[in-house]
Amino acid sequence: MRILLVEDDVSTAKFIVNGLTEEGHLVEHAVNGRDGLFLGLTESFDVLILDRMLPDPDGLTILKSLRGAGITTPALILSALGDVEHRVEGLRQGADDYMSKPFAFSELNARVAGLLRRGVPGTAPAVVTQLVVDTLALDLLKHTAKRGARVIHLQPREFKLLEVMMRHAGEVVTRTMLLEQVWDYHFDPQTNVIDVHVSKLRQKVEADGEPALIHTVRGVGYRLGT
Repeated sequence: MRILLVEDDVSTAKFIVNGLTEEGHLVEHAVNGRDGLFLGLTESFDVLILDRMLPDPDGLTILKSLRGAGITTPALILSALGDVEHRVEGLRQGADDYMSKPFAFSELNARVAGLLRRGVPGTAPAVVTQLVVDTLALDLLKHTAKRGARVIHLQPREFKLLEVMMRHAGEVVTRTMLLEQVWDYHFDPQTNVIDVHVSKLRQKVEADGEPALIHTVRGVGYRLGT
């Protein structure tokens, strides 16, 4: 299942993402309310996990906006504000569940499973399971990549890197976007980690003299396309 996590605390987010990924879920993490709201409005998820005390805007404002747009995806609010009044306020704003911090992952996982069992459909676009750019195809369910009939063997990090680029095909993907979405870094580590991985990915995608698909935009990032 595909889950949107909007959480600005890096350690908490990493804890949740790692746990849910191990449970077999695909987790999209946004570090602030603005990005979380954008993802919630433009992509489809099976469950939303929103931190209440987010910057720009907070979790309840995000939820209110999504509900106002007709998106009924089950939502779990996480908050250090755990008294009755705050829980009631969260539920009245459209949350399906409310969980106080700190928490055990086993409880979070059980609550997410409960929301998934409800099977409440969201009204955002259908979940994308395959990405195609020119002759390059990425199957998000089978975790496979092909260029034409040629199978491309990718490491997990390379697969995620290619997925991000293909989701933004034709657009410039900045180094900051890649650090956040592929490495879950919300700071510049001052290393050439991106360049090294892109170089290896380019060798695999553009093998055997095939036309270039991954283009460097100097000083900014990369663009995938013909």
